[in-house]
Amino acid sequence: MRVLRLTAAGARQVSGWFSGAPVPAGMASRMLARRLLDAGVAHPDFTASRSGGAFPGPGDVTVVIPVRDRHAELARCLAGLRGPDNSKKFQTGADTDTGAGTGTDTGTGAVNVPARPCAPPQVIVVDDDSADPRAIAAIAAAHGARVIHRPANGGPGAARNTGLAAAATEIVAFLDSDCVPAPGWLDALLPHFADPAVGAVAPRIVPAETGTSWLARYEGASSTLDMGARPSIVRPGARVSYVPGAALVVRTAAAGAGFADGMLVGEDVDFVWRMSAAGWRVRYEPAAVMGHDHRVRFRAWFSRRADYGTSAAVLEQLHPGAVRPLYASWWTIGAWAAALSGRPATATALTAAATALLARRLSKVTGERWPIPAVSPPIRDNSKKPEGGAEAWRLAIRLAGGGTVAAGRPIGSALSRTWWPLAIPAAVAFPKLRAPVAALILVPPLLDWADRRPPLDRARYVGARLLDDAAYSLGVWHGCLSRRTIRPLLPAIGASRQPPH
Repeated sequence: MRVLRLTAAGARQVSGWFSGAPVPAGMASRMLARRLLDAGVAHPDFTASRSGGAFPGPGDVTVVIPVRDRHAELARCLAGLRGPDNSKKFQTGADTDTGAGTGTDTGTGAVNVPARPCAPPQVIVVDDDSADPRAIAAIAAAHGARVIHRPANGGPGAARNTGLAAAATEIVAFLDSDCVPAPGWLDALLPHFADPAVGAVAPRIVPAETGTSWLARYEGASSTLDMGARPSIVRPGARVSYVPGAALVVRTAAAGAGFADGMLVGEDVDFVWRMSAAGWRVRYEPAAVMGHDHRVRFRAWFSRRADYGTSAAVLEQLHPGAVRPLYASWWTIGAWAAALSGRPATATALTAAATALLARRLSKVTGERWPIPAVSPPIRDNSKKPEGGAEAWRLAIRLAGGGTVAAGRPIGSALSRTWWPLAIPAAVAFPKLRAPVAALILVPPLLDWADRRPPLDRARYVGARLLDDAAYSLGVWHGCLSRRTIRPLLPAIGASRQPPH
């Protein structure tokens, strides 16, 4: 949870934006809107507003598809790109304005100008040393795509870089060959580029087909490629900390040197984080949906999850502090350590102390007296304070008290995703730890099941989630051994979740 302090005028303006009012053209308003966007408090809204900023159309996009041997998948992906598409009458935002919660510097919003004809995207297929390059070339030619053949296999990152270097358009859309684009797949993505600070936008990735096996149903509800139904800014520490490169639309000027050479896993995460560190904004837009052919055979799925885990070590070395199993304060860790060791009174005292100290800090923002606020706190900066005071205490109880209780979920996830090779033997050796360790490991997947309500019964969902976590954990430990580092195994205690960039 984030708490931002606003002046009375700023609060009125923000309230108006969330009610549908456009962001004015003034510099102060734009800066405030930018602050809300960057904090993840607000998100661009294109539903009913107008601005003077224009955004690119499909004709300004080059689609780059890296592929190796996937003939059927490539043909299906290219067929989706050539299918019926409203890009022929794409609205290019020649007259848009920043809407409620939108707040970009140049303005974003729904397109209200008449649609005009627009060329379809250009398509480049990068053959990453397929066994049968002629077959790849024939499939591409049948769909009007250009082919670039790489003489040696370099992985998806290297293949994307080859396509990026050949693209001559303002925007490049990277699509993996197992993606299945639908008509209008760019419509909700391209308007974000009306904001010159936006370097990349990613759609929501969902299964191309609904499977019936327990693993297919689990993937449909909990795929690591699906970032959920809520829009977000993307950076380390944000609600959506990364987006996959399977479907990613990028401003060419923001791509820099492209994907890191030699990274076969996690190269997309590194690419997005480097873009964010360079000052570009990366956004996740779930209003745009991309179908994807998920792995639903157990061996391939488990192996891929472990592969993802191996990237933690190299990503932590490249972006120190960004890939830790747990981010928590010393107060939270102390309270949970006391509770797990059978000292509930100590845990309660630590949580109460943390709440009181936070209330003291917040009282300086709310203008209240601490520790006992006045019944009618004084008016400061023409701001209206809540009657009866105690707003600082209410916020502190919610943030510190509620946060300490809620920390059980990330602690449990850290146990199941990273620390179980140590936690389970410890629980076996010390019977007192068995019940709390089991509860911490089981509660997060049970809560996930309750949140998502997937088309899968509770027992099988929890089992699949624990297998998912186990595979990832094996990859993390393997990567740590290979890179000779333990940093991805260590919690970040007392530090902000977002590392300095």
